[in-house]
Amino acid sequence: MTAALRDARGGLKPCEFETVDLKTYVGQIDTLEAEVIPTYLREYECRNNRLAHLALRQDGFEEAVKSATGRVGAKRMGLFLGTSTSGILETEIAFRQRDTATGALPAAFNYRGSHSAFSVASFVRALLHIDGPAAVISTACSSGAKTFAAAQRMIAAGVIDAALVGGVDSLCLTTLYGFHSLQLTAAGPCRPFSADRDGISIGEGAGFALLERVDGRASSHNIALLGAGESSDAFHLSSPHPDGLGARLAMQAAINSAGLQPGDIEYVNLHGTATPNNDQAESRAVLSLCGAQVPCSSTKGAMGHTLGAAGAVEAVVCAIALSAGIMPAGINTPIPDPTLGVNYLTATRHAKLSRVMSNSFGFGGSNCSLVFGRLA
Repeated sequence: MTAALRDARGGLKPCEFETVDLKTYVGQIDTLEAEVIPTYLREYECRNNRLAHLALRQDGFEEAVKSATGRVGAKRMGLFLGTSTSGILETEIAFRQRDTATGALPAAFNYRGSHSAFSVASFVRALLHIDGPAAVISTACSSGAKTFAAAQRMIAAGVIDAALVGGVDSLCLTTLYGFHSLQLTAAGPCRPFSADRDGISIGEGAGFALLERVDGRASSHNIALLGAGESSDAFHLSSPHPDGLGARLAMQAAINSAGLQPGDIEYVNLHGTATPNNDQAESRAVLSLCGAQVPCSSTKGAMGHTLGAAGAVEAVVCAIALSAGIMPAGINTPIPDPTLGVNYLTATRHAKLSRVMSNSFGFGGSNCSLVFGRLA
């Protein structure tokens, strides 16, 4: 991902997923079909859990979690994951295969292991032998970000010493047709913060992070979660407050939690869905709190909107920004909308960063902002 962000490369392509017949672009992971869940965990077979399994095995992350669990103990390791649709694709397939006479679903269909929102947490707990508190957060597009806030509170309360956090969401027909019915999907690759933006490109993805209590002890980690802020503007089921009220409240709470001032934020990873209303509301929130100078961009033009996983995936983007010293370009947006007024990056910028913020805003006004920083 680091190289792709540095080189401003994206992976959106015309939708050819399953039986979907829509003119839209998606961020699809082609290798998921070949991903194999361990035999002893086959009750959790579904696209979403295959995606989780694939992501956990990247960059030595699975080994890092096992090492941390060994240090703190399995019961002191928490697990907080976000998803919006879990393994609902399995239910969609089962529904097509139901008995024509009785309407019964196939006997092999396992709701608990696939469709259930907690399926991904059960799968990861069993895979990594985590016995501490576990929860799945499903608050639409803020889900993955809220797992960081939940774990931070549990660590601060002394309930756990470390936590595996993240988000996983995979493509399904419900999501693709659902957003299309709301007239929110773009026909081509999405164009966040562009004057001609016209909707989202749905993607699938998974992002994970390991949070550990530091308490002044020497640590090999150099990236920290400094603050988290949450809000609910409850303005509308599917539209944000037009002035970005809830977004600003979440951003301000995150900055306050980190003990910082708005001017300390050096880069903002925008929620940036590429819908007219969302980008306008977020721009107003950013301008009113951080001003017009802070560099910002949305990476959804590269990977699509990964929904319940977006907050976690984009937290990883922020960690890469801090460690690699880059502010990623918002691709597919050659000319940002001048009426929005933000300092939107259309080319990757190199700079040593110390404090960055990531925004994740969901349906129903469920908002979460996270502030990350370098420890050294």
